[in-house]
Amino acid sequence: MIVLLMQRATRFLHLMLNVFPRRHLIAASVVSCCLLVLIVYPVTDAEAKRQVSEQLVLPTESAAIEIALETDLKPTLRWVEQSVGSGDSLSLLFSRAKLSAADAYRVSSSKDGKLLRNLYPGESFRFGLNQAGELEELHYIQSKLVSRIYSLDGDSYSSELRELEPDTLLSYREGIIKDSLYLSAQQANLPDKLIMELANIFAWDIDFVFDIRQGDSFAILFQEKYLHGEKFAVGDIVAASFTNRGKSYNAVLYTDSKGNSSYYTPEGLSMRKAFLRAPLDIFRISSGFNLKRKHPIHKMIKAHRGVDYAAPRGTPVFSAGDGKVIATGYSKANGNYVFVQHGQTYVTKYLHLNKKKVRKGQAVRQRQIIGTVGSTGYATGPHLHYEFLVNGVHRNPRTVKLPQANPISATELAAFKSATTPALTQLAQAGTSSELVQLETLPSAQTGIASAN
Repeated sequence: MIVLLMQRATRFLHLMLNVFPRRHLIAASVVSCCLLVLIVYPVTDAEAKRQVSEQLVLPTESAAIEIALETDLKPTLRWVEQSVGSGDSLSLLFSRAKLSAADAYRVSSSKDGKLLRNLYPGESFRFGLNQAGELEELHYIQSKLVSRIYSLDGDSYSSELRELEPDTLLSYREGIIKDSLYLSAQQANLPDKLIMELANIFAWDIDFVFDIRQGDSFAILFQEKYLHGEKFAVGDIVAASFTNRGKSYNAVLYTDSKGNSSYYTPEGLSMRKAFLRAPLDIFRISSGFNLKRKHPIHKMIKAHRGVDYAAPRGTPVFSAGDGKVIATGYSKANGNYVFVQHGQTYVTKYLHLNKKKVRKGQAVRQRQIIGTVGSTGYATGPHLHYEFLVNGVHRNPRTVKLPQANPISATELAAFKSATTPALTQLAQAGTSSELVQLETLPSAQTGIASAN
């Protein structure tokens, strides 16, 4: 019998070679091979059921996905998974899982059920259904580390929060600037998140638009997070160094006794200054500080007591430091403007804004958005005119000496040294070896880094 079937299969393949186009042959061959395997190796009923349960079901907008069993899923339940997409609601997800609106209400009205009302794309749900098709267990997976389990307990649902703690390792990268910081850091296999973090750490000391030179270098020690042996995220930069024009700057992360984390020099001085050097991220300087500048509109010598940063309309404008808004409004010359007072000594002014985001009397924090770039008032194009006053006198925002933020307190300096010395030592040793290294992380008590997820 088997020989006869194989002969018929051979004649069928010969017919296909003569009739069907070449692009159809691969699919036909796969089907034929499967038939032969099923003929020669018949399976039992139990094996057939197992094979069906392991088939991949491609997701559609209206169909739920039955998932393979995992270690944390009850094998007695049939599991269906739904991913949260843009615009999805809890009732819609339940409907796609073939459950009723009443089922969704029972879960959402239980203890901690209100957490299900605000869903975000990228989250997912696992529905555990019993033999009667009833929802016995619901897994709300907010991230790889955080999930909440709703279990049927009588006529209502109880909830349990499950949080996984990832393993954290320290990794090292170094690079030499050949063109821009971004491109050179990419060549050193540095993730985009860490490139931006590196620039932000040293932004008060180095102008990454104008100060960077070929041959400058950087080195960083940073966290990599692993779950079940698989890397799934990068953490914070633990320690870093940057050499610009022959001058080296060093920074280390420290979490103080109040739980506040920030970057400091090895001596305990804050890397953060009281003011940003520039109050926006994307810009080019279209006009510098010049007391004898010829005005582009009035064509006459008029002091330019600030710096013009050309940027696309709508670019966010930040407050350069902590302070209080002392004036907002519109004038024919300045367009939309915001003035911020910083203590008794400093005032910053932001002119030609497209939109104002703050009001007079409002307290603002450093890097808080106070407006957007525009071309209101006397302006030839979208730009921010930025002024920096010290005791009422205009200073060049690009060259004025910026005051330091608060350093490590004298009472905590010893704890700071003890916590940060190991990370700085590892950074120096890794740089000396000039090799890509991966080291076991130090306990948080030593590094001063909270073990946040």
